[in-house]
Formats: sequence, C-alpha cells, structure tokens
Amino acid sequence: MIRITFVFLFLILFLILGIPVLGIEWLIGRFSKNTMDYSSLRIVQWGFNTILKITGVEITVIGEENVPDEPVLFIGNHRSYFDILITYARCKRLTGYIAKKEMLSIPLLSTWMKRLYCLFLDRSNPKEGLKTILQAIDYIKQGISICIFPEGTRNKGEELSLLPFHNGSFKIADKTGCAIIPMSINNTADIFESHFPRIKKTHVILEYGTPIYPKELDKETKKHIGEYCSNIIQETINKNQALL
Repeated sequence: MIRITFVFLFLILFLILGIPVLGIEWLIGRFSKNTMDYSSLRIVQWGFNTILKITGVEITVIGEENVPDEPVLFIGNHRSYFDILITYARCKRLTGYIAKKEMLSIPLLSTWMKRLYCLFLDRSNPKEGLKTILQAIDYIKQGISICIFPEGTRNKGEELSLLPFHNGSFKIADKTGCAIIPMSINNTADIFESHFPRIKKTHVILEYGTPIYPKELDKETKKHIGEYCSNIIQETINKNQALL
C-alpha cells in the first residue's frame, strides 16, 4: 500500500502544482507553439517516469530502433493503466493517445491530455467516433503520431489473451499512408490490476515491431488488417513471456 499512496500523492501534487505550469506553457505557446508542445511532452514524460520509479517497475525495451522518425500509428495490446505511462514515457515525437471520453470529466488531467493532442472517443456514438478518427488522421498529416489500443478497452482476461482488434482503428494509417508500429506489452497487469489496490514491483517487457505500411500489404491482408496486426502482437507477447 506504500507505493500506491506515494503514486497517488505524487499525481495530486503534479496536477495541482501543474496549474501555474499550464499557464506558463500557454504563454510560451503564444510565441512558439512547437516549443510549448515539446515542453509539455517532456514535463508529462518526467511525471510518468517518476511514477514508474515509485512503483519500482523494471522495463525491458526491445526493438525501439524500429520506430522511424516520422508520424506513425502506434497500436498495442492493453491490460493496464500503466500501458499508457510506459509507452508514452518513451515517445520521442509528439504523440496523441486516443482515450475514452470519460477521461474528459477528470479536472486538470484532461487539460494536460488536450494539450498533448489526446483525443476522446465516444464508443457509443459511431458518428462522434468517426469524427475522432478524422481528427487523428489530420494530426498525422500535421506530423503528430497517434497511439490507439485497438482492443477498445482494457483486456481483463487471461494474461496472454487478446480481444479482437477493431478494424476502424487502422483507417488512420490507411488514409494517411503512415507506418503502423505494433507495440507488444507483457506483464503490466501485474503492476496493479491483478492485485488491486496494491502496486507491486514488476518486470515488464515492451517490444516495438517492424513498421507496417498498409500500401505494401496485399488486398486480402489489408482487408483483415486488424487480425493481421493482432497475430503479430500475439506471437510477440507469447515469445516474450519466456523472458519474464
């Protein structure tokens, strides 16, 4: 319980002390939006890395050299809230995550998320969902990467299981031609969700796969791109389980 207490206290302090920081960032943005964007990115990454240090998480990263220096669509399996902290802390470029719309109701946190180009998906409203995907496409065209977890929600099933991937997530890459970067994440549920409310020191493996360009796929594979990417991630998490 000590770790979760420290994490909770740090998060509250970060959000409260971050209020004047948001104001300073806004002023910076009046002169240079790019400087503000990257300053906000590094501040939040510092916060996430601090939380990960408090939790005692050991992270093994494989294949980070596979991520090209260009806007991409990150996709990954999703079993824990910590998936976001672990992957976002390693983003070198501006990257917006697609989150559920309920996150908008969290004061200050949602402000930081908007500042960092996060989008909020209404899963119950297909029309609004389409608007979110179109905005993500526009962000890619502006040079901002997008990260989405195509299972659509946290998978609470068995450790190596995957929920079906939603093909709609991949329209972002199909319409922009950007690379899809599969992220395979092992053992994050063991940090917190598997023994709520206790946080446990855990070894996690994050592997970045080779870029997938939709235009290079054959017609049949492209038609079932969600299943194709799901199979790649499934094979990788099966392989990496032996490293834990």
